[in-house]
Amino acid sequence: MRGQRLILAFLAVTVLAAAGTASSIADVRWKRRVLVVNAPSAGDRRLAAQRADLDRWRSQAADRDLSTVEVVGTNVTGASDGAATVRSRYRLPSDAFEVVLIGKDGGVADRSRTPIAGDKLQSTIDAMPMRRNGER
Repeated sequence: MRGQRLILAFLAVTVLAAAGTASSIADVRWKRRVLVVNAPSAGDRRLAAQRADLDRWRSQAADRDLSTVEVVGTNVTGASDGAATVRSRYRLPSDAFEVVLIGKDGGVADRSRTPIAGDKLQSTIDAMPMRRNGER
């Protein structure tokens, strides 16, 4: 029992430490693909739909080195960048929903004003040169 508590405490500290040291989107270039999910508010129904689809597609996303960054209102989760910086860099509106898939090279691979389904993300990522070459 004590061992289990120690493991849980270690995991909690590790998760908290990782949450406090989020990298910028630029910092993960050549290491990760990034899906930027932009929404004007937390109550946006498209944001909820995108989250649900990504939750179902979690293991496939991990296999494809995909990280998710959410820009909701003025808040950013998943990266250390500010909302204004992300929106400016990727030409995202502050008053509308939009999703942008960024390849490992930092280029925009896909953009949509509606949630992107996991199977579409999978086919888009699997067609990318680095993925086809077996580089992950």
